[in-house]
Amino acid sequence: MRSIIACFPPRSSLLFARLLSVLLIAFSAQSWSNESKHHAHGDAQQITHVMKAQFDRPDAPLKVHPVVVDGHHAVAGWMQANNGGRALLVKVKDKWTITVCGGDGLRDAKVLAQTGMGEAAAQSLAAKVQAAEAKLSKAQLKQLALFQGELKIEPNTAHGDGHGQGHHKPAQHGQH
Repeated sequence: MRSIIACFPPRSSLLFARLLSVLLIAFSAQSWSNESKHHAHGDAQQITHVMKAQFDRPDAPLKVHPVVVDGHHAVAGWMQANNGGRALLVKVKDKWTITVCGGDGLRDAKVLAQTGMGEAAAQSLAAKVQAAEAKLSKAQLKQLALFQGELKIEPNTAHGDGHGQGHHKPAQHGQH
């Protein structure tokens, strides 16, 4: 670095220092952005693993897509056979847990805010979910909308027990 600075006359040393500072800040921001994207990708894999571990079946493989992560909250779309819906997950102590199952309501900031997250977080997550789902086909969106209502999942309970009674069509009971 010293040899580079020595190549510039003294007046341009200050300009060079400013340019170097800007480049370092830009590099740091890019590095943070890449780290954040890598972290979100790891979270998406963890979420997919959690959901498949609970619901994947040989006769009806679970497809988890899209997975949208925003901080400690995520919404994951799921499709299994002729059923589908979305799951709201929360990350606590580096572990993702399903807290709500639902359909189109989990695209809505008002519904997300009712789950206990702050309004700003709900608005941000809803916007990201809508943007991710804009890339899906009409058939995929229709399948994600099949889950009727929202079902809160209590910690330490088996998700399948009573899942959906009065919340979605009986044909879906036990399918998710």
